[in-house]
Amino acid sequence: MGLVAYFDAASTEPLHPQAREALLAAIDVGWADPARLYGQARRAHLLLEQARTEVAEALGARPDEVSFTSSGTQAVHLGVLGTLHGRRRAGRHLVTGAVEHSSVLHAASLHERGGGTVEIVGVDLRGRVDPAAFEAAVSRPDTGLACLQTANHEVGTLQPVAEAAAACREHGVPLLVDAAQTAGRLPIPEGWSVLTASAHKWGGPAGVGVLVVRKGTRFRSYLPEDERERRRVPGFENVPSIVAAAAALRAMTVEAARERDRLSALVDKIRRTVPEIVPDVEVIGDPVERAPHIVTFSCLYVDGEVLLTELDKAGFAVSSGSSCTASTLRPSHVLEAMGVLTHGNVRVSLPRGASAAEVDRFLAVLPDVVHRIRQDAGVA
Repeated sequence: MGLVAYFDAASTEPLHPQAREALLAAIDVGWADPARLYGQARRAHLLLEQARTEVAEALGARPDEVSFTSSGTQAVHLGVLGTLHGRRRAGRHLVTGAVEHSSVLHAASLHERGGGTVEIVGVDLRGRVDPAAFEAAVSRPDTGLACLQTANHEVGTLQPVAEAAAACREHGVPLLVDAAQTAGRLPIPEGWSVLTASAHKWGGPAGVGVLVVRKGTRFRSYLPEDERERRRVPGFENVPSIVAAAAALRAMTVEAARERDRLSALVDKIRRTVPEIVPDVEVIGDPVERAPHIVTFSCLYVDGEVLLTELDKAGFAVSSGSSCTASTLRPSHVLEAMGVLTHGNVRVSLPRGASAAEVDRFLAVLPDVVHRIRQDAGVA
């Protein structure tokens, strides 16, 4: 990518070298239908089940609890709606945090349109739900499911999953945990009943999601039944991509401790330095209890779309947690729920291998970019 520094790993992590190697090998030998009985099919089936075992081990699950989906979003939709469908006699009340990924909130909206009820638990200024408020919500007798992410995808704040899981266990409610931003990077908190994740977030190929349903959790897909993937996910498995996803997760998990500490130190530097070099800026999210690779800040008097475009011209691929631009004028639901500044929002999320030199170059370029935008807007 030349001089371009890729700082958008929260959207998608670059393909891990071991995933690329596994993908190319599996394309040659894992192309057949794993549900058939001839030689090529048996080979594909073995590859599929080996990948399932590796993913299960990395996520702290049993292989027969793991199903592969076509995306993390599909895993969330199936997890939320399938668990609610399986527990419809227990109750149709859904509890979720206010800053969950849009896939959770969209599934919640569909559930509500179908006659279910939804309770959204608010967050503090750092983006974390209050464990006491979460427990009060799940204590409602007709609660069928609760949802909570491990870490927020826009600001990086870790959620109190352990406390939420204890509350859910106390009230007999299954907890769905969206681990998209931390699988392969941080240990998965215990106590969940359903877990979802997305392979391209940990350096696997796009088009592979993971849905894990613990034994004993009532689950029934709301889609027409299919004999594949434990009858949870319809459709032909993409065996080569699944094999590559497992290879990436295995590699990322091995590298996690070293990369976690290194990237976290770089993020700390960004969090500390940006307010010192850019006036009227707010660094968002928890400074300590956070994902190791994500830092978000907002610049007052700056159009977010213009800022991202100018940073791209300067050689930095970053994203925004906010769609508050000249065309939409609507902030992200995460920043809105937190009650923080949304103008000129930048999310920097560092991939494996991101260097200190790239971060230093970013910090050297940022003040002038922000100043020029403010100057052009007449506010500098």
